[in-house]
Amino acid sequence: MTAYFIRRLLLVIPTFLGITIMVFTITRFVPGGPIERIIAQAQQMPSISGTGMAAEQTQPLSEEQINELKKYYGFDKPVLVSYVLWLGKVLKGDLGTSTRYYDPVWEMIRERIPISLYFGILSMILTYGICIPLGIIKAIKHKSGFDNLSSVVVFIGYAIPGWVVGVLMLVVFASHWEIFPLGGLMSDDFEDFTRLGQLADIARHTVLPLVAYVAGSFTVMTFLMKNSLMDNLAADYVRTAIAKGLPFKVAVLKHALRNSLIPIATSFGNNISVILMGSFLIETVFNINGMGLMGYESVVERDYPVVMGILVISSLLSLIGNILSDICVALVDPRVKFE
Repeated sequence: MTAYFIRRLLLVIPTFLGITIMVFTITRFVPGGPIERIIAQAQQMPSISGTGMAAEQTQPLSEEQINELKKYYGFDKPVLVSYVLWLGKVLKGDLGTSTRYYDPVWEMIRERIPISLYFGILSMILTYGICIPLGIIKAIKHKSGFDNLSSVVVFIGYAIPGWVVGVLMLVVFASHWEIFPLGGLMSDDFEDFTRLGQLADIARHTVLPLVAYVAGSFTVMTFLMKNSLMDNLAADYVRTAIAKGLPFKVAVLKHALRNSLIPIATSFGNNISVILMGSFLIETVFNINGMGLMGYESVVERDYPVVMGILVISSLLSLIGNILSDICVALVDPRVKFE
């Protein structure tokens, strides 16, 4: 098994190179980059002299100035050479500088990682902590009133996107009833609160975004747990154990449940990247300055260093998450032997 995971770790390197090369190449050919943005901003500036205004606005920068900009942003070199130079900086821990805000990319990401981790970890705890017990109860009480009613509620939540759920909750609970704040992670006078008051303030700001985050993955996890447990309850080994006198509760908890957790364990590692990246739509609705919103804005604004910096972190987390999924499966199912 050790040799298998070593090979998986070594495969991370070519996979990471393939992902980054592809995206890096795309950023070099997509229009609307930093140079085009500077030219557009120069065209919008009022002309100092009234003569030749149309000609100056058609091309406000000279060919020499454009070449200097290409050299400054690294667009004067072939794509492969630029990629190698960029990768060398990444290996040294330098993710570059934002072409829009002119701040170090790593500093921008580091400021937003705690916010995304905060919501990501809480949403994962709630998702697994509620969906697994709910799926077990639904499997045991299949076709009962509780099962049917909970299925309707869960499917309604699945049919509505998380950001729509967030908008509805803001309208009802924040605007109409004013129970929760309209957005953000803390109040304007947060520093004036006591320590307990600050915790309560953060909790009030967390409730609505957290519900919106959980709404999207709630249904899939619940029915995955239910269907997996129902399949194992119908298996011969469980029916044989019950026929020999083993209590039904023991058969479920000690035999069927462990095998039913295998599909859940398979998807556990893949959620690591989701924990960090978040959802830009939900972050936009609740005015949360997290990783998801920054990633979306960097793509829209063609801030390529930020795009690549986020890609480095998200791709590494996704690749490592796949390995962790295999480890989780091996821990849950002793029959699995990685050779």
